[in-house]
Amino acid sequence: MADETSESEVLPKVGQAVPARLRWNKVPEVTVFFWIIKALCTTVGETAADLLKGKAGLGLPGASVLMSALLSLVLVVQFRSKGYRPGVYWLAIALISVVGTLVSDNLTDDMGMALGTTTSAFAIALVIVFGLWYSTERTLSIHHVDTTRREAFYWLAVLFTFALGASVGELVAEEVNLGYWVSTVLFAAAIAAIALAWFSLDLSAVWSFWIAYILTRPLGASVGDCLSQPTGDGGLGLGTAVTSVLFLAVILGLVVYLSLARKDIAAPEQAEVPVA
Repeated sequence: MADETSESEVLPKVGQAVPARLRWNKVPEVTVFFWIIKALCTTVGETAADLLKGKAGLGLPGASVLMSALLSLVLVVQFRSKGYRPGVYWLAIALISVVGTLVSDNLTDDMGMALGTTTSAFAIALVIVFGLWYSTERTLSIHHVDTTRREAFYWLAVLFTFALGASVGELVAEEVNLGYWVSTVLFAAAIAAIALAWFSLDLSAVWSFWIAYILTRPLGASVGDCLSQPTGDGGLGLGTAVTSVLFLAVILGLVVYLSLARKDIAAPEQAEVPVA
């Protein structure tokens, strides 16, 4: 049967916004599950990098090449996905955590750069990414990662937050010589302070998120060191292999749960296109 709706009823008026396609955000909603899995991924990033360099026998160059290649493949799948897919997204986060650690290690161990220098360099790189992101998109919100360009900025920012967090964590734990346990308490307190500032002092939600996101990296690394390092060095002596497998198992369980429960998937937004 032919559509009998008149043309005047279908065409929008000049200047009127009309609905376009539904836009799915490519990243999860920020829930308690988000922060738990993010923290676990940061721990895996620290312990898995050490495991690959040491017991796996790949060395720093081999581990860097392998994990960078795997990350590139997963990011291709992520970019081609039409929306947020928990398995793909969190696999990318876990891999980028490892790669971020290896990037920091390459600069400090192979190239001999001081931790203060790498921390400053990663901080500057992150500021540049945020500046370019905001200047082109007018937002840094992760609630609107719904275009290819925004997603590219998002993953660049994530990479540099992991690399920056790795350098900050090592700087505090080693050069300031606070130790793994004190470092863990320090970074946990810093994250709690950011949360309090957001709740009580109206700190920007966007900046609260990104500052906490950066701080979870050294927090997770400190937890990983507490568990994996030998007792003589201040750890519990579980080793990198046991710690990595344990945390990966928890991450897998949570990701499977989220894939089934869909508690971290937001409803699509209705994009509007103004008519000239």
